[in-house]
Amino acid sequence: MEVLYPRCCGLDVHKKSITACVLWAQEKGKSRKEKRRFTTFTRDLLRLADWLRECGVTHVAMESTGVYWEPVWNILDGQFEVLLVNAQHIKAVPGRKTDQKDSDWIADLLQHGLLRGSFVPPQSTRELRDLTRYRVSLTQEINRIANRIQKVFEDANIKLASVATDPLGASGRTMLEAMLGGEEDSSRLAEMAKGLLRNKMPELKLALEGRMTEHHRFLLRQLYDHFCFTEAKLEEIEGEIDRRMRPFEEQVARLCTIPGVDRVTAWGLLAEIGRNMDQFPSAAHLASWACLCPGNCESAGKRLSGKMRKEMDEGPTCLTDELARAIFRLWRRFALVTGEPSITGRNAFSNIWPTSYTPGRHCVRVNGNRLTCWSSPVERNAWRCREKIRTRFAAFTPLG
Repeated sequence: MEVLYPRCCGLDVHKKSITACVLWAQEKGKSRKEKRRFTTFTRDLLRLADWLRECGVTHVAMESTGVYWEPVWNILDGQFEVLLVNAQHIKAVPGRKTDQKDSDWIADLLQHGLLRGSFVPPQSTRELRDLTRYRVSLTQEINRIANRIQKVFEDANIKLASVATDPLGASGRTMLEAMLGGEEDSSRLAEMAKGLLRNKMPELKLALEGRMTEHHRFLLRQLYDHFCFTEAKLEEIEGEIDRRMRPFEEQVARLCTIPGVDRVTAWGLLAEIGRNMDQFPSAAHLASWACLCPGNCESAGKRLSGKMRKEMDEGPTCLTDELARAIFRLWRRFALVTGEPSITGRNAFSNIWPTSYTPGRHCVRVNGNRLTCWSSPVERNAWRCREKIRTRFAAFTPLG
């Protein structure tokens, strides 16, 4: 085969060590190779970079092994043309699995141009991506703590969740703090209700007649402190994301013109995809990167499977979770304006997912991709697009 890169290197990256194989192309299709082993400490990574420069290497390829590729990328990026390759695309021949042979195989594939690099955004985007993903983790942790608090309430026979829409809203927190202070009278606890919850005073008094022990109070105190602490951290993270997004306020505002996309979803879009759309030649490429395209498995003229590729990276998963909520908000807005049946609570995802969810995610991705060439906001008038939304949601076809 034709040699595209006469001097290249393949890296087999692990947690504690890196095996490097440098290939030099020679006449008559032959090649010369040299292998070395380095640790993953910064000093050895710098030695690796110096050795590659001495060998005249121009291109380097390595597998995307967990997070262990990141320090190697940070050292080599900018000095060489570095390709981060999906491990599924470069599996070696079975029965020949060693670190030395892996690095040799990666270098051989790279030398002949048979590897395709994965999308790695700039450092600033990766930092923003870390913040948005951590924000998702904090949000999930808050939900888990709220569920644990509800479990203790049920054990104490406090049925607050049966009456209040949000047991940890303003009224629920006031009542919880009073319970932690030793208050047991259901009437006095019910009088702490605020807003529309006061319209349910009889049911609220019955719901607050429980049997709370010191064990319950201890657990609730620990959980509530953890809940408040996590909420405070979430506010700090959101403040930092907002500060870093100020230079891109225009892009955030334009993304928010997509029906169903709010500010948080726009943060996720910019953090995961980046502001530069050049790495995606078309909207179809972007949808494929996000694992939203149907599979193509055909043999003997028969189509065997069309299931979508599994999301291997945390990025598409976090982003599509945010877009699922965007589709939910879009559907509810559409239902309010057009009189269609609304979707609430846990039924939202079970109803949207098997039908409209995947096309809807594809729709938002495509719109986000085309924001680079739009000069006017997306049309948001639900009355004008009523039949279009109804038809496409019913047909389960991607919005292009």
